[in-house]
Amino acid sequence: VVGTGVETEFNAYLEKIKADSDIDRLATDRPKSGVFLNRYAINPVNGAKLPIWASDYVLADYGTGAIMAVPAHDQRDLDFAKAFNLPVVVVVETGEEDPNESGVATTGDGKLVNSGALNGLNKAEAIAAINTQLEKDGLGKSARNYRLRDWLVSRQRYWGTPIPIIHCPSCGEVPVPAEQLPLTLPDATGLDLKPKGTSPLGAATDWVNVACPKCGAASKRDTDTMDTFVDSSWYYLRYPSSTVHDQPFLKKDIETWLPVDQYVGGVTHAILHLLYSRFFTKVLNDMGMVNFNEPFTRLLNQGMVVMDGSAMSKSRGNLVALSDELEKHGVDAIRLSMVFAGPPEDDVDWSDVSPSGSVKFLTRAWRLSGDVTSAPGVDFSKGEISLRKATHKALNDAGFAVESFRFNVAVARVMELVNATRKAIDSGCGAADPAVREAVEAIAIMLSLVAPFTAEEMWERLGHKPAVALAGWPAVDPKLLVADSVEAVIQINGKIKGRIDVSPTITDAELEALALAHPTIVAELGTNAPKKVIARAPKLVNIVA
Repeated sequence: VVGTGVETEFNAYLEKIKADSDIDRLATDRPKSGVFLNRYAINPVNGAKLPIWASDYVLADYGTGAIMAVPAHDQRDLDFAKAFNLPVVVVVETGEEDPNESGVATTGDGKLVNSGALNGLNKAEAIAAINTQLEKDGLGKSARNYRLRDWLVSRQRYWGTPIPIIHCPSCGEVPVPAEQLPLTLPDATGLDLKPKGTSPLGAATDWVNVACPKCGAASKRDTDTMDTFVDSSWYYLRYPSSTVHDQPFLKKDIETWLPVDQYVGGVTHAILHLLYSRFFTKVLNDMGMVNFNEPFTRLLNQGMVVMDGSAMSKSRGNLVALSDELEKHGVDAIRLSMVFAGPPEDDVDWSDVSPSGSVKFLTRAWRLSGDVTSAPGVDFSKGEISLRKATHKALNDAGFAVESFRFNVAVARVMELVNATRKAIDSGCGAADPAVREAVEAIAIMLSLVAPFTAEEMWERLGHKPAVALAGWPAVDPKLLVADSVEAVIQINGKIKGRIDVSPTITDAELEALALAHPTIVAELGTNAPKKVIARAPKLVNIVA
């Protein structure tokens, strides 16, 4: 900070935030603040010049204490960028709305864009490529941050996992001999099992007091128990060999089926169970018993369904009877409502959910299947081109969204296609056009993922045999994904001032010229020349005035 010219401002800011807790500083709804240090860093990957800011939402004890902000894909970074009119560049195309317009960061997986040689890679591939290049150039190396807690042994319960260690006054800590494993818990009869901060095993004197396996001296077993998450942490290794009774698992089964492709679980699993599972896997890998080092390839932590901001419970009196909701609205509508409420990793507040709206939408979609007048097997290529483009865009976007667990985005694309199809039938190409059948069949197939009963009825009304689930996802024609024009947003100091339709192949220079010639922009700037113009063809121009 010394020599930046902002020492006084920085020190005042530092004093202001000293009294704030880490929890307060990390709150997502906290207004973002910071000080520009009049210094720049050079991005070692692409050589870009990056402004250095000091802000309270970055904690000194996390990683190196400094972060590379990516506003388009992290909500706190986005809020900070918006607060100080910093550029927001989308570098991962997730199929979601542009954060520049929505104000919501996109966090899903997708293909990299605006990233030079990394374009086209997914996030995992790009991270690996960047790490490899930085290590090769001697500019850095990858590292993992662990947030370890003492929960492994902090919750002492009788039914926890006993620790196979004997404490000898002469020999110290001595492992229980292999022939005495597995170590089992003592009989619980007569033990006080109520939680009291210490292990109940200490009262089982007949079990605790043993001879040292090394010297024979009077010794004691370890009375701590590990969390029950520990002893269940290798269950996934057992599944492929569940019928084998003389060993934990067969190596050939493990090598065929594992590691796990996708794990779905609550956030508590991420901190406890998954950490222990990784430990088991790494130890077994070191022993040569498994041929992989990580147990789970991909992880999704799903949110909870809450009511009025609180977890549902009898004590709060905010329980919602699922059976009543299913009876009232139907299974398809309830499932659709939950999926459409938001990303699966977010909590869903049932008070904000509208099952009746889902019923209306499903009814509108179902009616389309009765309006189609063309026969099954009609040549779709002869259909009206604009509706065909809408259909293939929906299939492409929804398919990509489902693969990246953005089910709400997939539903939104189906809703858009339903609207486009209804418009085509009522005031466009008409119900007999092959494009209408193609669209409605695509709607039925996409809806089958979340509303299978409605989708099956639609499929049969369209003249097909059961079941729509066996139909397969329609092939997307890349030629129909090419837009005739795209909408480019023009911003001044981060605020949207205009929109223009441009060619998808427009260059940065051409887009910049069009933006600066836009009547609204000319009026806003007046006689003042812009300090900087950042063009990201074909979708965004940000003018710094």
